[in-house]
Amino acid sequence: MKQNRHIERHQLPYFLKVFNRFTDRPMGYLGNISLDGMLLISQLPLLVGAKFELRLKVPGQDGQLHFIDFDASCQWSREDVTPGYYDSGFSISAPPHEFTELVESLRNYFSFHPMQQSV
Repeated sequence: MKQNRHIERHQLPYFLKVFNRFTDRPMGYLGNISLDGMLLISQLPLLVGAKFELRLKVPGQDGQLHFIDFDASCQWSREDVTPGYYDSGFSISAPPHEFTELVESLRNYFSFHPMQQSV
């Protein structure tokens, strides 16, 4: 059964690497993200319906790398417009607090905030 997803996601002009949590091998790059899902850009197609245990490594204010571990299920995978790359859509259920913080931080950073006018 094909499921069309229409969730607002924020595009990331600079990509974050996504890793397999247990092997620590890179799986691809984060293309966009929301609280419910993400787009992964990889060099291989991924198994639709499979559950993946993933990790993001993000720099902290202390200069150290911080890990955000989460589980995601691949909903679809298809060839990207760029030859040799694939786009895969993931749903994320029960994201950890750190994941939620990352999505909110990215949303604030990449969103347009109109200036308040003085009266």
